[in-house]
Amino acid sequence: MNINEYKDIVQKTLEEYFENYKKNALYDKTIWDAMSYTCLLAGKKLRAVFCLETSRALCGAWEQALATSCAIEMLHAQSLIHDDLPCMDNDDLRRGKPSNHKVFGEAMAVLAGDALISLGAQIIIDKTPKTVNTATLMEVLRLYLKSAGAFGIVAGQCADMEAEKKLGKIDEKHLNYIHTYKTAALFECAIVSGALLSGATCDRVELMRDFAQSFGLAFQIYDDILDVISTTDELGKTAGKDEKEGKATYVTLFGLEKSKEKFNELILNCHDILKKTGIESEVFNGILDKMHERVNR
Repeated sequence: MNINEYKDIVQKTLEEYFENYKKNALYDKTIWDAMSYTCLLAGKKLRAVFCLETSRALCGAWEQALATSCAIEMLHAQSLIHDDLPCMDNDDLRRGKPSNHKVFGEAMAVLAGDALISLGAQIIIDKTPKTVNTATLMEVLRLYLKSAGAFGIVAGQCADMEAEKKLGKIDEKHLNYIHTYKTAALFECAIVSGALLSGATCDRVELMRDFAQSFGLAFQIYDDILDVISTTDELGKTAGKDEKEGKATYVTLFGLEKSKEKFNELILNCHDILKKTGIESEVFNGILDKMHERVNR
C-alpha cells in the first residue's frame, strides 16, 4: 500500500459513513453537511495513513485499524474547525477552501466540531472488527478520548492561547508543551492505536510511541517553518500569520536556521526509531524524506 491508496480508502470510508448517517437526519441535515465539509476536504489524511501503516508494518494487515483511522480524521477535522474560529486562531482558509465557520456560521461550526468528537468514539466502538479483543478496543478508545480533551489537544490549544502576545516570556519548555499536546498527541493516538490493533509487543508499541512523539514535534516545527518560507497558495491557509499575530513558534523563538537544525535532528531520530523497531516502510520513509526536502530546499 502507498500513501495515495491509503488516502483513497479513508476518504471513501468517511464518505460512506457520512452518507449513511445523514440519511436518518430530519431537521438536522445541516450539521452533517458541516461535519463532512471539513472532514472530507482534500488533504494528506496523514494521521489516518500513519494509523493504517503502523498496523500493516507490524502485522501485515491494516483493515482492523480502518475504523480508528477514520475516527482520528474526524477528531483532527474537529481541531481544525475550532482552531479556525474567530475566538481561537481566526483563519478564513483551510486546505485552500473557506473555513467551516465562513460557510456554516460560527454556531454551526462549534456544533460540528463537538459532534465529530463523539461520532469518532462511536465509530471506534461500532465499526472495529469483532476479532479485536475488548481490552485492546478499550485502550484504543481511551487513547482517542485522552487525545481529544484536557490531556491532549485541548491542553495544547489552551497553552497556545496563553502564549499569545508573550514572546518574551515563553521559553522552550512552554513551547514544547504546546506542540506535545496540540500536535504530537494526535499523532501518538494514531500511531500507538495502529500498533495496539496490530497485536504488537509492548516493546514495539513503546518504540512507536517514541516515534510518534518525535514526529509530532518535527511536524509542528515543519509547519512553523513553512509558515515563513511558503506562500498562501502552497500552504492552503494564510501564510505569515504566526508572526503577524505574535504567536509563539520555534521560528519566532529561535530563528529559522536553528529551527531547521532541530527539525533535522528529529527527522533523523524518527529514522533511527524505525530501524530499532524493525519496520520497513516506504510510506514512513517517504513522508520523512519529503518533509526534509521541503524544509531544506
